[in-house]
Amino acid sequence: MSKSALTLAQRQQLIATATKALDNSYAPYSKFKVGAAVLTSQDNIFAGCNVENASYGLSMCAERNAIANAIIGEGKDTIKIKAIAITNNQQVSCSPCGACRQVIWEFGQDVEVIFWGTKGWQNSTIRELLPVGFTL
Repeated sequence: MSKSALTLAQRQQLIATATKALDNSYAPYSKFKVGAAVLTSQDNIFAGCNVENASYGLSMCAERNAIANAIIGEGKDTIKIKAIAITNNQQVSCSPCGACRQVIWEFGQDVEVIFWGTKGWQNSTIRELLPVGFTL
């Protein structure tokens, strides 16, 4: 796993923001609530939570919702992400799914990913989690 380039305060704030986002999660089917927080290159933090749907394929992950909020919040066509933190209400290992890994990759190949892993908080780069991401 990678060494963090974030300050301890940034890391703690990202985790706290992701954890608070759990309160807004809409997970009536799985009861598995996920919160995420992204730190942009402009040093802004944006939160997201998972939103399930009865047609399960239409559900949205917390990571992608946090990224969408960052795009809306910064009002830019493209943003760069420094880091993302992901947490869940069951304290089980929860790194980003494959779809979220590709979406994170789109906004920076060196994004630091902080997630609840098998041994507590872990961090990696998106490049380590998705070694050959798709780029146009």
